[in-house]
Amino acid sequence: MLIASHPATKPVRALGGFFAMSLDTFILMFQRPFAFREYVIQTWFVARVSVLPALMLTMPYSVLLVFTFNILLNEFGASDFSGTGAAIGTVNQIGPIVTVLVVSGAGATAMCADLGARTIRDELDALRVMGINPVQALVVPRVLAATTVALALSASVIIVGLAGAFLFCVYVQHVSAGAFISGLTLLTGAGDVVVSLIKATLFGAAAGLIACYKGVYVGGGPAGVGNAVNETVVFTFMVLFAINVIVTAVGIQFTVS
Repeated sequence: MLIASHPATKPVRALGGFFAMSLDTFILMFQRPFAFREYVIQTWFVARVSVLPALMLTMPYSVLLVFTFNILLNEFGASDFSGTGAAIGTVNQIGPIVTVLVVSGAGATAMCADLGARTIRDELDALRVMGINPVQALVVPRVLAATTVALALSASVIIVGLAGAFLFCVYVQHVSAGAFISGLTLLTGAGDVVVSLIKATLFGAAAGLIACYKGVYVGGGPAGVGNAVNETVVFTFMVLFAINVIVTAVGIQFTVS
């Protein structure tokens, strides 16, 4: 008991609890009953709070990318390849990263706060007493909602980012519109788009799992809920960069070969 309650073992126990809840979530996704109504409500909520910030954040990122890239291309007299750089940056990095930043900053924190408030009010214990599994009733629909919105939002962000890069290059930096369009598929193909969507899916699932875990296992009353929300954002960003590095490295092996 002394070893189990030692503060040094707390991160290990938390990591084990997270993986245990994640495994339960993936198993219960394919079992009945499925909380379809809760899934629809959470999907609409995450989409409602994420779409506008994600699209507004995409435009400056895309413009900054092509502006910096075109400065380098102009030095070599190859400004017609600006579409190539815009496609690589937007599809491979900006699309999925902007998506998860917004989903984790807006949707996941709200999920964590909601579940944390239910936990400190003993609502989850009441569900267990009634024979309802809180993971199946509350966690599964929220994780699926975050994953669905991240996947759909990533595709929208990519389209808006490429449109913004096109307008900036053509009307501000006076790049040929035909050259920009033809350069989009020079180095970016269907494989890169698939890898980008896989990234967004994994990002959304990770953000949903972290938010639900921090909300379900929150402690310390209302102050603990606030700390859990802050920790959700921090841990999600850390996982984001880890997943991004791994998936990018694996994706390059498939797309290049």
